[in-house]
Amino acid sequence: MTMNKSIPVVQKYMTYTPKSIGFDRPISNAMKLMHEMEIRHLPVLKGGELVGILTDRDIKLVTSFEEVDPEKITVEEACSFNPYFTSPETPLNEVVSNMARKKYGCAIVVDNGKLVGILTETDVYKAFAELLETRLTH
Repeated sequence: MTMNKSIPVVQKYMTYTPKSIGFDRPISNAMKLMHEMEIRHLPVLKGGELVGILTDRDIKLVTSFEEVDPEKITVEEACSFNPYFTSPETPLNEVVSNMARKKYGCAIVVDNGKLVGILTETDVYKAFAELLETRLTH
């Protein structure tokens, strides 16, 4: 099978300059930000460097314990370290395949060591819809 169109890169579909949160912030701050922004993933930074990802699932798990006070527990205590990350120039199919295989809800997009974007499941759905509409109907 020959493809006459090149595979797009992550940069085309990622969410640019995603909201992030400091590792030392209380979970309550993350909950508020995620609710206001209607997002499910927050990159976690320490000194400007990406160190993890905090998801709505992480928050639900941690706050399900009765003794947990969202004002006192920090993002660092709930986030996942070593998140899946990629570069803006990575072909979309590679990233989406990895996300599916490992059941990741997002890929953090880093360029020269700096957080530049995030590719979430929602971004992937939008990309899939666009690709179906533009490539299979013409």
